[in-house]
Amino acid sequence: MKQHFRIPIILVACVLLTTAGAFAQQDTTKKSDEKVKTGLNLGALPAVAFDSDIGFQYGLLANLFQYGDGSVYPDYRWSLYGEWSRTTKGSGINQLFFDSKYLLPSNIRVTADLSFLTEQALDFYGFNGYESVYNSAFTDKDDTENYISRVFYRHERKLARFTIDFQRRIGDLPLRWIAGYGYFNTQIAPVDIEKLNKGRDEEDLLPDVDGLYDKYVAWGLISPEEADGGALNFLKAGLVYDTRDNEPNPNRGIWTELVMMTAPTFLGNSEAAYTKLAFTHRQYLPVVPQKLTFAYRLGWQGTIDGEAPFYMQPYMINTFTKSTKNDGLGGARSLRGILRNRVVGDAFGYGNFELRYKFLKFSKWNQNFYFSLNGFSDMGMITKTIPLDLSLVSETDKTELFKTIDQGLHFSYGAGLRIAMNQNFIVAVDYGLAGDERDGKSGMYINLGFLF
Repeated sequence: MKQHFRIPIILVACVLLTTAGAFAQQDTTKKSDEKVKTGLNLGALPAVAFDSDIGFQYGLLANLFQYGDGSVYPDYRWSLYGEWSRTTKGSGINQLFFDSKYLLPSNIRVTADLSFLTEQALDFYGFNGYESVYNSAFTDKDDTENYISRVFYRHERKLARFTIDFQRRIGDLPLRWIAGYGYFNTQIAPVDIEKLNKGRDEEDLLPDVDGLYDKYVAWGLISPEEADGGALNFLKAGLVYDTRDNEPNPNRGIWTELVMMTAPTFLGNSEAAYTKLAFTHRQYLPVVPQKLTFAYRLGWQGTIDGEAPFYMQPYMINTFTKSTKNDGLGGARSLRGILRNRVVGDAFGYGNFELRYKFLKFSKWNQNFYFSLNGFSDMGMITKTIPLDLSLVSETDKTELFKTIDQGLHFSYGAGLRIAMNQNFIVAVDYGLAGDERDGKSGMYINLGFLF
């Protein structure tokens, strides 16, 4: 049976958090009974995981903060996030993310992301949510009657990504404009079975059979022009309304944004010119001030012009994220406990609801810490499907892989823990359960920061 787990590393994280004080200057003042940070401060965390198909993952992620003279604490002058990791079967993460409100004049905030991501087995479950059937037996080697391959619902992806966004406040209003540019170079291919089989015992070899992606290409559900990926240039524009009292974990306030992201023909996107619109509303309501907060996020995004290529349909549009893999609904950054990219359509809506409880707060080793528990429920659904012509699909495959059904709600629930240092470096552990077996079973995630 396939093994897949993440090694709990909270104790290691605590050690790294406490040693980070070596990179910070001495604090001399206090603000709200919390030591004001000055100078540089580093938080780091090992990236450790294992998947029997893509191998052992090893690496490091770190976040460097410059607090300057401490006059803007808990805000920072600038932040630089980096992640480097590899798996023994060839997947890799290389990312740098920069953020600053003070680098440019006129209070223009700049955020930039430079990433190169290689994934030997990226999740692919088809389109339109429950209209595409997920059958766990197809990937269960112990189910000899139905087993196809452990990587049946996977394909290979290499992604080179660069984005840069600028934001500036409009007058004295809690309102900002945002403008940005992005470049995505995506390479798609079937799973490299030969590579993944290297060094395996015979009984553990992956069979050389077509996966779901291969079938979609053969049936014309993924066009030949986009089957192997492509390069796209984007422009982004929008408005942001923001009254949060603290960005990393607000106690109160609203954060709402309306963003248009377009890949126009004049930027060379002749094969895949399209435009998407995204609306996201987040609100933070104090139940017990500074201790218990109810937070929720409601969002929608969809194509409003042209046709987006299949490999960009899952991409979630936003104004700020240092998440490495901000793919579509399902997984660590959207619907926790549901399979990654399970809910893919031409338009979709979603909601996340959390209770966040800061149960322990203290200063130690010249650092400010708090521990927080959160209970959550996530949900999403397709609001506009991707048209599918099934004329080339056999009757057997139609029965096994497709279902005519009204779009239903995909939902999950779970709980998590946060360990925060100096309010900005936040180690996050979440465990989610899928509410319907058609979306998988569960997932455990180790990341940085709150979901929103």
